[in-house]
Amino acid sequence: MLKSFLMFLIVFTSIAGAFLLENLQESHVAMAVQSVRELLDQAEPTSGPAPLVIEDYKAEIIPIKDHVLLDAPVIWQMPELPRGCEVTSLAMMLQYKGLEADKLKLAEEVKKNPAEFRLNDGKIYFGDPNEGFVGNMYTYTQPGLGVYHKPIAELAEKYLPGKIKDLTGAEFQELKIHLSDSRPVWVIINTEYRWLDDSFFQTWYTPNGAVKVTTKEHSVLITGYDKGFVYFNDPLTGEKNKKAPLPDFVEAWVQMGRQAITYLP
Repeated sequence: MLKSFLMFLIVFTSIAGAFLLENLQESHVAMAVQSVRELLDQAEPTSGPAPLVIEDYKAEIIPIKDHVLLDAPVIWQMPELPRGCEVTSLAMMLQYKGLEADKLKLAEEVKKNPAEFRLNDGKIYFGDPNEGFVGNMYTYTQPGLGVYHKPIAELAEKYLPGKIKDLTGAEFQELKIHLSDSRPVWVIINTEYRWLDDSFFQTWYTPNGAVKVTTKEHSVLITGYDKGFVYFNDPLTGEKNKKAPLPDFVEAWVQMGRQAITYLP
């Protein structure tokens, strides 16, 4: 009797152990499957906003040419706009693109800085050309200066929405890329086309703080370059493809803040 009971206990223990082991294995498999499912679920895109995709844009590598000379129209700013070199150079750029652009209309449309000229204790209080045209554009008999790249870029954007490229702060080599792709470049320079001594500059006190300016501030449209020279249309003289030594021109451009604007293809 005892022997039979022991045999039954051994058989029962074996069967129970096998059953328990099988269930544990199934449980582990189920847990593994569930873990994989959770990992796959985490890898699936969420219901949040889709990533930004820029369409209709073709990135191209534009080789920099050894020399470029574009046939852009030249416009004389005089006699109507003695201080209108910036809008006149913009008119040349837009006309080269094939748009109808008039220097006088651009002069009306460009943003103006309302600050009035004031001299107090030897200090000049006037407007900031970074915010709009400062002073009178139409005569030298009243105070005035000009306007820098930002208001010009904003005005150009109205004529070429989404196509204006403000290159301000770039290296001159980047300007060559756009010129090599047959697109002229609007720039701020000075009338000497070389680095100016500090004696040519003065400090103005504007609502935005002090700014350093020069009455020799100028704007031209770069039309080309070669190994030794930069070529440009000069609105002040009305000269087409005027040239200046490349190193001097670049230094003057850098001194005036590397301001440049062009348009995209």
